[in-house]
Amino acid sequence: MKDSVKALSAVCLAAMMFGLEISSIPVILPTLEALLKSRFSDLQWIMNAYTLACTTVLMAVGTLVDRYGRKALFIQSVAVFGLASLACGLADSAAQLIIARAVQGASGGAMLVCQVSILSRQFTVARERSKAFALWGIVFGAGLGLGPIIGTGILALASWQWVFLVHVPIAAGACALAAAGVHASSEAPTGKLDGVGIVLLALAVFGLTYVIIQGSQPEMSSVEARVILSLTLLAFVAFVISQRVNRQPMMDFSVLRIRGFSGALLGSAGMNFSFWPLMIYLPIYVQAGMGLGKGEAGLLLLAYTLPTLFVPPLGERLALKLHPGVVIPAGLLVIGAGLMLMCASIGHAQLLVPGMAAGCLLAGTGLGLTNTPVTNTSTGSVPPTRAGMASGMDMSARMTSLAINIAVMGWILLQGISVGLQQASGGLSDAASLHAAAQAVAAGKQEVPAAAFHAALDLGFTWVLLYGVASVCLAALASFVVFRPWAGGAVLKTA
Repeated sequence: MKDSVKALSAVCLAAMMFGLEISSIPVILPTLEALLKSRFSDLQWIMNAYTLACTTVLMAVGTLVDRYGRKALFIQSVAVFGLASLACGLADSAAQLIIARAVQGASGGAMLVCQVSILSRQFTVARERSKAFALWGIVFGAGLGLGPIIGTGILALASWQWVFLVHVPIAAGACALAAAGVHASSEAPTGKLDGVGIVLLALAVFGLTYVIIQGSQPEMSSVEARVILSLTLLAFVAFVISQRVNRQPMMDFSVLRIRGFSGALLGSAGMNFSFWPLMIYLPIYVQAGMGLGKGEAGLLLLAYTLPTLFVPPLGERLALKLHPGVVIPAGLLVIGAGLMLMCASIGHAQLLVPGMAAGCLLAGTGLGLTNTPVTNTSTGSVPPTRAGMASGMDMSARMTSLAINIAVMGWILLQGISVGLQQASGGLSDAASLHAAAQAVAAGKQEVPAAAFHAALDLGFTWVLLYGVASVCLAALASFVVFRPWAGGAVLKTA
C-alpha cells in the first residue's frame, strides 16, 4: 500500500470518527436526559463541552502543525480521542460525561486541523488535492450521514455507551495507518506557542457561551451576567491586541485580506449559524414534537445528514468549473431554503412529516455543496507554509460559531417556548414556574397539558428555524460580496 493511500485512509478514518461524533450524539440526548437525570442546560453542555474544547485548541494546533510537524500531532490527537471516547462510555453522570466530552473535543479539534493540513501538504497538485478532499468529504459525510441511524441502532441493540465506545477500535486503526503513511513535516521548528492568545480566546468564547446558556437560569443574577459579559469583552479585546503585537501570533489577521480565504471563512460561519447547531435540537422536536418513534426519528434525521455523503464530490467539481465564490454562497442559500421549508410545514398536520423530510434533504444538500469547497478554498488560497494556520483559523471559525450558536439556538428555543406557554395558559404569574416548564418542554418532557406542550414547542422551534434562515442567508450574501466572483481571477494556489 502506497504512503499516500495509507495517509488518506488514516485521515478518512479520523474524519469518520469526527463525523459520527457530531451526528450520532444528538439522537441519544433524550436518552441521556432520562437515564442521567439531566436538565436541558446539561444537554447543551454535553454538546458544547466538545465544541468549546475544540475551539480552544484549534488555533494552537494550527500553529504547532506549521512549527513542529503534522504526523506526530495527528497520531497523538487520534490516540487521545480514542481514550476520551472510552471515558465517555464509562461515565455514569452528566458531570463526568461533560468532562470526558471536553477532553474528546480538545483532541478532536487537534485531529481535525491535522487532517486538513495533511491533505493540503501531502497532496500538492491541485487536482489530486481536490480528489483527496472530495474523498475526505465523502467519508466525513458518511460519518455525518450514517450517524443518526447508527446511534439509533446502537440504542436498539445495546446501550448509549456504545455510541462512544465504537471510536476506540477506529482510533487504533487510524494511528497504525498514520504511523506508516503520513509524511513528517519538512519545515524547521520556529518560534514558540502563543499561550497568552490561546487563553484569552478560550476565555472570550467560554464567557459568552456561559452567559447565553446559564443567563436564563434563575440562579444567575443580572449583575453576575453583566460582570461576566464585561470580562468576556475585555478578554476578546485583549486577544485581538495580543495578536497584533505578537511577532508570531497564532492568528495572522493579514490573511483576511485574501478574498478567497475570507469568503470561505464566511461560508464556515454560515453553516454553523444554521445547519450544525440545529442538529442538536432537531432530534428533540422530531421525537417529542412530531411524536415519531426512535426508528422513524432516526430515518428522518438521516434525511438531514445523508446528502453530506453523496453531494461533496459535486460541490468540489462545481467549485473547480465555476468559482468557489458562486458555489459556496449558493450552497448556503440552499441550506436556508431547506430550513424555510421545514419552518413552513410546522402547524400543518398533513404536511408536517413530508415537509420536514423534504426540508431536511434540501438543507443537507446545501451543506454537502458548501462544506468541502469551504475547507479546500480556505487552505488552498494561502501560501503552503501557512496551511496549518489557515486550517486552524477555518476550524476555529467553525467551532466558535457552532459553540455560540448551540447556546443561542437553545436560548431562542426557550424564549419561544415561554411565549407559547404563556399564550396557551393565558399567562403564568410565577416566572420561576414558567422557566422550569419551558426547560422541561425544551428537553421533550410533557409536564404540561398536551395542547400547550405542542403549541409551545412548535412556536419555539419556528423561532429557531427563522433564526437559522436569516443567519445563513446573510452569510451567503456577505460571502458572495467578499469573493467577488464576477471579477474573475484564480482562488486556489496550485503549488
